Amino acid sequence: MYTIGIDSGSVATKGVLYDGTRVVDRLLVPTGWSPRDSARALREALMSRSGLQTVDCLVGTGYGRVTMDFADKLVTEITCHGRGIHTLNPAIRALVDIGGQDSKVIALDENGAVREFMMNDKCAAGTGRFLQNTLTHLGEDIAHLDALAEGAAAEKITSMCTVFAESEIVSLLAKGVSKGAIAAGIVESVTERVAALLGRVRIDGAVAFTGGVSSSAAVCRSLERRLGSPLYRPECAQYIGAMGAAVIAWREVSAQSPAFETEYRVQ
Repeated sequence: MYTIGIDSGSVATKGVLYDGTRVVDRLLVPTGWSPRDSARALREALMSRSGLQTVDCLVGTGYGRVTMDFADKLVTEITCHGRGIHTLNPAIRALVDIGGQDSKVIALDENGAVREFMMNDKCAAGTGRFLQNTLTHLGEDIAHLDALAEGAAAEKITSMCTVFAESEIVSLLAKGVSKGAIAAGIVESVTERVAALLGRVRIDGAVAFTGGVSSSAAVCRSLERRLGSPLYRPECAQYIGAMGAAVIAWREVSAQSPAFETEYRVQ
């Protein structure tokens, strides 16, 4: 029995093929102009790579989930991220996820159920888009963020609005402030916003850091400093929502099959 979880994000669409005990395969593709087409292509690729003609259940999540007319069930990304990180590490009690268009903090109970959450999806500040846009004004790619910020004293970026922050960066460059100092300041600006979200939920244990931005060591170190404790950063950080969707799909099917429920169900 196999299930698929697809997380349709603003920048990337992530998919996980799951067999009830492990992730069989995972794949990431650019979302592009059509979330529906990218999600459909991802589903076909996951099945093809494993020689499958069909799967038992497919759950869609993420901002583009409403376009997945081929999904068996649609579930919010908050629920899927919570289920995904709990399946991976049951000790986690809070999750920080920074994606392309939003950032979110999710508090979990001991069973992986969402206790409360805070989300920033109305403003680019504290998101991957903010990082990307501001680094573009430095003439740098986001892939170079860690190298730029390494060892630099952060220059304070006072503007939280992307447009004003970009103007501020142009002004700092004109004053001769180094790109490294500005990059470090951009990191601090992002983590300040995310830390504010963290401060609005009750955290009772270990915290995980996921999403595309979690690949940045500089952002991770800054968040850890603000939090005062280490963050759990899984290698599959971008796939947590898709993984949770695949697990939820498995639970959906296994609930209808007592034999599978007893042997495989992830609690």
